[in-house]
Amino acid sequence: MVAGFILAAVFSVLFVWREARAAQPMLPLSLFGHRMFALTSMVGLLVNVAFYGLIFVLSLYFQQVNGLSAFETGLAFVPMLGAVLPANLIAPHVAERIGAPATIALGAALSAAGCLGMLFMGHGTSYLAICLQLLAMSAGLGLLVPPLTSTLLGSAEPQHAGVAAGVLNATRQTGSVLGVALFGSLVSRSAAFIAGLHTALVICVGVLLTAAALIWIGASSQARQ
Repeated sequence: MVAGFILAAVFSVLFVWREARAAQPMLPLSLFGHRMFALTSMVGLLVNVAFYGLIFVLSLYFQQVNGLSAFETGLAFVPMLGAVLPANLIAPHVAERIGAPATIALGAALSAAGCLGMLFMGHGTSYLAICLQLLAMSAGLGLLVPPLTSTLLGSAEPQHAGVAAGVLNATRQTGSVLGVALFGSLVSRSAAFIAGLHTALVICVGVLLTAAALIWIGASSQARQ
């Protein structure tokens, strides 16, 4: 796994080096010169590290610790849709009132609160108690994604809109892979599964609050310029 990370780092450096010298780059690096574009890309990565890494670990928790089947585990995540969809719908209205950066920060903080509320989890914890925290976490995600997407696309020139959308998708997918790899390694030993789960939750809280602080401070600094 370490060798894979090293190769990924090397190829990333080579990609940036080549794009910086290309007459017509696939990814114009000038996009990252815009503060909000760079910030929203980073926030997308951090949010997915926390969200998808934790979903992976929780799926193992439901099956290995609480004894649910794979089908029952899938059903356990269904209520999250009941929070994501309404949050997606109200997100534009919230953004109109308090601004997109504040809405993104609020969503990340709400998800962090949901992760913090799951630190009590152990063997035999009731699904209802866990579900309430999952609803808070997914509501935060639903609240932040629409303004995150619109802010990133709005910070790029119209001719680069397609590239900007691709960058957001790429950073979010990268975050998902990193989250699964990191949190999966924390719970790889069954004897220390709960301790690894709690460590993953603490990391999620830190990552999500970092994302909230980045977008809030970055937007405030840009507004003062």
